[in-house]
Amino acid sequence: MPGQGRTPRDERRRSLGQNFLRRAVAERVVDEAGVVPGELVLDIGAGAGALTLAAAERGARVLAVEIDPDWARRLRSLARSSSFRGRITVVEADFLGWRLPRQPFRVLSCPPFGATTSILHRLLDRPSHALQRADLVVQWEVARKRAATPPDTLVSTAWAPWWAFSLGRRIPAREFRPVPRVDAGVLTVVRRSPPLLPVELAPSFGGFVRRHWPFSAPPTW
Repeated sequence: MPGQGRTPRDERRRSLGQNFLRRAVAERVVDEAGVVPGELVLDIGAGAGALTLAAAERGARVLAVEIDPDWARRLRSLARSSSFRGRITVVEADFLGWRLPRQPFRVLSCPPFGATTSILHRLLDRPSHALQRADLVVQWEVARKRAATPPDTLVSTAWAPWWAFSLGRRIPAREFRPVPRVDAGVLTVVRRSPPLLPVELAPSFGGFVRRHWPFSAPPTW
């Protein structure tokens, strides 16, 4: 019988696409992202908190957004420990419906692989908000596709005037629990300064790209 022997926790992991990064790898990801004391870090789908705790240990102020009530409760317990007191705020919410911070912030996250596209749209479609940088652990092929230069997909081209993409380390599937079917990689997105177009043109530029895609020659940015 399908599902027989699965615990409620197993079912939540399956339905929410939870694959948690091992703590040692999370430490390396945070170090390579250059997290500094005092900056505001958003961890989307914080889960067991590997990235949240690593960022807080380096002095960042972390907003850990987690939809699973059990993991949110565990994270709150960790956040109350003396080591992290005042540096971690746990938000039990669906990130896609949650209001982004108004002050400058960065994202450091290993989100559910199935939600990657929706999360990228939430973060990047409106460059008028305060995101400065995102380091996301996503499926390896997704990271490679988004980091292509020049951009070779419709959405990457629509984002290119405001965001620069780069490909970081490859992370083998064995570095997650439970183990996913594919490797992951770090996709880094940095706000362009200055942007190639004013931020208020984002909606109209996105519409232009959709109407004229595919271009006979990709834009040279």
